[in-house]
Amino acid sequence: MLEIEDLDWNEEGLLPVITQDLDGTVLTLAYMDEEALELTLETGKAHYYSRSKQRIRMKGEVSGNTQSVEKIEVDCDGDALLMKVKQKGAACHTGHYSCFYRSLSDSKRDEQKIEDIDYSLNILKELEEVIKDRKEDPVEDSYTSCLFSKGEEEIDKKLGEEAVEVVVANDKEKVVLECADLLYHLIVKLTHEDIDLDEVMKELRRRRS
Repeated sequence: MLEIEDLDWNEEGLLPVITQDLDGTVLTLAYMDEEALELTLETGKAHYYSRSKQRIRMKGEVSGNTQSVEKIEVDCDGDALLMKVKQKGAACHTGHYSCFYRSLSDSKRDEQKIEDIDYSLNILKELEEVIKDRKEDPVEDSYTSCLFSKGEEEIDKKLGEEAVEVVVANDKEKVVLECADLLYHLIVKLTHEDIDLDEVMKELRRRRS
């Protein structure tokens, strides 16, 4: 039986992973490093290494479209993985069931689009990461670092002010701008309280069930 250290990781310490659902539909092509593979094996949930963001992410950490891992197979050279999963919802960030929903031919195929999902919500996770970084490693002239240095009273004050600004906004554009400010200050408040945004998302999902 192969061990993680037996795999032929590339020069970046990564392996390509082809992910299929239990019916054999190819869902995604992604990458794992050793830590992502270990987390996948430990939790039973697919974790991948994002080359663009240079971090490990659990599939569905924002959207809720998780992949429960049933089996992981290794190719003959030990340099690629085939992972079979139970897919919850859409696998592709576009809202399609599979990332492979387009064809090079002229013939049309069913796109299996489950629902239109606004993946701009991913920006909240990215914003949270920046805010956490500013808390842990303050940056000079950073508004976020300044808020943390002033403490809870200032953080609560700004959050309250932004909530009022949303209420009194008198047109669509103003509401959008003020809501963006409110969400930012809300994440600052959560970070100050050492609460992950995921905890709020889980509570919202619990209320839907």
